[in-house]
Amino acid sequence: MSRLGTLGARLYRGEVGYDFVGKRKIWYGISILITITAIVGLAVRGLNMGIEFSGGAVFTTPNTKVSASDLRQTAEDASGGHTVVVQELGRGGLRIQISELGTKEALPVQENLAKELGVETSKIDTQLVGPSWGEQIASKAWQGLAIFMVLVVIYLAIAFEWRMALAALIALIHDLTITVGVYALVGFEVTPGTVIGLLTILGYSLYDTVVVFDGLKEASKDLTKQTRFTYSEIANRSLNSTLVRSINTTIVALLPVGALLFIGGGLLGAGMLNDISLALFVGLAAGAYSSIFIATPLVADLKERDPKMKALAKRVKAKRAATAKAEAADSASDEEEAPDLEDAAAAPAGVFGQRRQPASRNRGRGRPSGKRR
Repeated sequence: MSRLGTLGARLYRGEVGYDFVGKRKIWYGISILITITAIVGLAVRGLNMGIEFSGGAVFTTPNTKVSASDLRQTAEDASGGHTVVVQELGRGGLRIQISELGTKEALPVQENLAKELGVETSKIDTQLVGPSWGEQIASKAWQGLAIFMVLVVIYLAIAFEWRMALAALIALIHDLTITVGVYALVGFEVTPGTVIGLLTILGYSLYDTVVVFDGLKEASKDLTKQTRFTYSEIANRSLNSTLVRSINTTIVALLPVGALLFIGGGLLGAGMLNDISLALFVGLAAGAYSSIFIATPLVADLKERDPKMKALAKRVKAKRAATAKAEAADSASDEEEAPDLEDAAAAPAGVFGQRRQPASRNRGRGRPSGKRR
């Protein structure tokens, strides 16, 4: 068995473990810091909305040897200073995207691009997107997100309990905030692919959280009938038992997404892939983090406020104090007996070193009286 497999087995059996729940204030602080950074980035820089949301025009050229920088400059001059994004296509063509460009402004841009490339105007494929269509997509996306959140809370409240539902909801909002904040800081364009990526990571984050909650639900059955562990300790044991599984699942999911983002989007210049791959990469990592460091500690925090769990914690504390007191008393009695043994070892051989004969053996064996019978 590999070292990771051995570690996973030991974590599952509770032989080793890390106190995630006990150090929850550290994780809360880290999450708050990351969330504040994401919110500040979102407020200062904002999101770079694609033409699907803001409206604009997309021009696709045939195979050309003209550089992307030259075409960008041509498009900027023809559009009157609008934001221009040029992407290289796999077949040798270029995709020129200009936000907030109307129908009347698109025709001069198309003519100038054709002139720069030395082709007919009809060879430049032009697509116009109105802002109203983007508003409809955004509205549908918000509706889908709201329905998803409501169904998640209802399901978790029925399958588990309201505390777990609330913790899972907070973890999902945490993942969304971080992902959107990274988009604002990096400046990647927000497209319908981004929305699909966000909805995908919500499902993944929820799956990872439900796996941990299911183990916690099973481990906390009849918890109040024992006095060995508190709820927080049981939650931490359940989290450790599924830790290796969560790490393996996250790594396996991140490898292809990372290849799509860094190799496909970076080296090959497949810019359109960045829209969905960045959302998936950041969201998967944030989802794994929140299921371990946020969701389960939050459940333990909420559960420990229950009067039954408070009473259990008091009983566990009292039992441990009594056990410690008994062990201290046994240790003190052992220390009292230890000096006698030391004296015996240091005493002269004539006193303790010789073996005394039992009194019964010497009885009747006095000195001879000298009389003969």
